Amino acid sequence: MKILKRIVATLTVIVFGLFVYIQTGYNKKFNDTPYPAIHASKDSTVIARGKYLVYGPAHCAMCHVDKGQDEDVDAGKELPLIGGFELHIPVGVCRPANITSDKETGIGALKDEEIARMMRYNVKRNGEAAIPFMPFQEMSDEDITAVISYLRTLPPVRHEVPPSEYNFVGKIVKTFALKPTMPTAEPPKKMVRDTSAAYGKYMAMSVSNCYGCHTDRNMKTGQFTGKPFAGGLVFIPEPETANMGFISPNHTPDKATGRIAEWEQATFLDRIHKGRLQKGSPMPWGPFSRMEENDIKAIYNYLRTVPPVNKTISKTTFAEGEQMPVTAN
Repeated sequence: MKILKRIVATLTVIVFGLFVYIQTGYNKKFNDTPYPAIHASKDSTVIARGKYLVYGPAHCAMCHVDKGQDEDVDAGKELPLIGGFELHIPVGVCRPANITSDKETGIGALKDEEIARMMRYNVKRNGEAAIPFMPFQEMSDEDITAVISYLRTLPPVRHEVPPSEYNFVGKIVKTFALKPTMPTAEPPKKMVRDTSAAYGKYMAMSVSNCYGCHTDRNMKTGQFTGKPFAGGLVFIPEPETANMGFISPNHTPDKATGRIAEWEQATFLDRIHKGRLQKGSPMPWGPFSRMEENDIKAIYNYLRTVPPVNKTISKTTFAEGEQMPVTAN
């Protein structure tokens, strides 16, 4: 009994110490993360490219608007990017920031390099690592410059956005797993914009985040667990999506299980241009529907080159309370 009591006491101290460590140490700083040497331009062509990315393929506007405005952005309205949209995920509630030029509640007081660091490494001005929703680690210097250049033109809008909130699981993730998201290769200075598979890979991986949703991942840690573009990522039902959940389809060219494996390029173009057909789908259909045709062709050409994965996604939607569809293979 004495030994048992000692074991229990030791475990209690360890658990309590770990609890205190997590509660007090989850806001770690990564101040040694480098600042990209990127500066905004006043060139109208650069600014126009930034606007296209923000409201189009990079779909920044889908998250950086206030609550309830995402459908307006989906419909093509260029709303002020004042932040406030809430994304409920297993680690807590994420609230994207006000990215207008307001100096107190927006990004007006941030240096270009600080914005660029957030985009490329997911590190905030205060040194904390952010949840890696922005897949811009290998976005070209030219395109990051364009985005920042456009954001600098936005009129200041005072709109205080409450900070993101993390539950205890989220604090555990922040303490032990969350860190700056580093590029896996040297980011290009610029990209040749054409319909090639190489440019399509750039768009799908580093701009539009097709990879981020069409690849299964652990939604608590953000780590990818599935094969590229094989689908299977589950989006739990939300009240604002009519209590409907979604599962991303397999977009590899596997002829037996790939959703678009037999599609011609014209079919792919037509589907993207049609935009949203299912309310609440996590795919930013509105911004994608307004993408330039060559960008869509490039993505299609790239998807034909990814390794085929035999993985059946039995259905891509499910109602709240319904048994979650099982993926096979």
